[in-house]
Amino acid sequence: MAIRVLAALLALGVPAGACLLCFTTYSQRLRLCHMFAGRPGPEIDKCEAAFTAAFKTLSDVEINYDEKSHLHDTFTQMTHSLQELAAAGGSYRIGFAGAARKMKNAILQLKQAQACIPPCGLQDFARLFRCRGCYSRDCDLPLDCPGASPREGVARGGVRVWGRGLGVTRGRSSVRDVMVPRGDQAMFPCVVNYQLPQEEIAYSWKFAEGLRTQDVNYFRDVPGAHGYLARIRPVQSKHSGTFSCVIKQDQRLLARLYFFLNVTGPPPRAETELQVAFREVLRWAPRDAELLEPWAPSLGELLARPEALTPSNLCLLAAVAAVAAASATLLAWVFIRWYLSGS
Repeated sequence: MAIRVLAALLALGVPAGACLLCFTTYSQRLRLCHMFAGRPGPEIDKCEAAFTAAFKTLSDVEINYDEKSHLHDTFTQMTHSLQELAAAGGSYRIGFAGAARKMKNAILQLKQAQACIPPCGLQDFARLFRCRGCYSRDCDLPLDCPGASPREGVARGGVRVWGRGLGVTRGRSSVRDVMVPRGDQAMFPCVVNYQLPQEEIAYSWKFAEGLRTQDVNYFRDVPGAHGYLARIRPVQSKHSGTFSCVIKQDQRLLARLYFFLNVTGPPPRAETELQVAFREVLRWAPRDAELLEPWAPSLGELLARPEALTPSNLCLLAAVAAVAAASATLLAWVFIRWYLSGS
């Protein structure tokens, strides 16, 4: 009878001792009542009803999700204590009431979950477990975040980061507008205003050329960009478009940020030649920071090259040979004079 009543209460969305139902099984509760009341009968039904009624005050409890396993262990210890009380011939009414009080005190000692920090992102530190329904609940926040403003301090790993020289931004939508003069530099900080986990955080960057969008179908990966800060210098017209930063933890999406780069104006005249030269260097430089050693070929390697035996190179070689022969002759003459003068 008590089981049917309990099922009806759950169907109506009115949990009876919800935490008890989340952290103990029906077989565990039935076994305890058999130990207290003996053979199956009306007293068993009364025992089961008293069990759920004693924990009625814990029906709407919410706890920090990280404390769920701790609370489960505490309920297991409670079950063992009730078994010892039943074996000693104690009263289940007194035992259930005392166990419920102890569990309530234990729940009050658990570490509290932090509040959700708007406006966006998956925040594990604020995740809750609800006894009403036995399920976990995350912050009701979107994964798409507004891009970090260069004039705002935003948290990354608990450290305050301040943008400098990042361009002018405007707008409150999920896509942050960034205006940078052509030839200047643009920087995009992929940071959020809450504490990220300390381990297995990965950043990736994507680009939708010429578009202001959040549609993932228009983005392509930006190779080599894996840090929390992306920089472009010097900015050119081809860089206009939406840059997207994706933050993941072990392949689990935590947040996305979008920056629309609007390239404006011509480059400063005084810097044009320098910027052109800089772009040429970047074009031929290796992607990774490598130490380039100068090539020092031997004479044989030089002569083996097809373009080595040109008329000018032949003349140069002849001159070198003549100088070498003259030097050898001079050295021989000096040696002969020294030898004859000493004899």
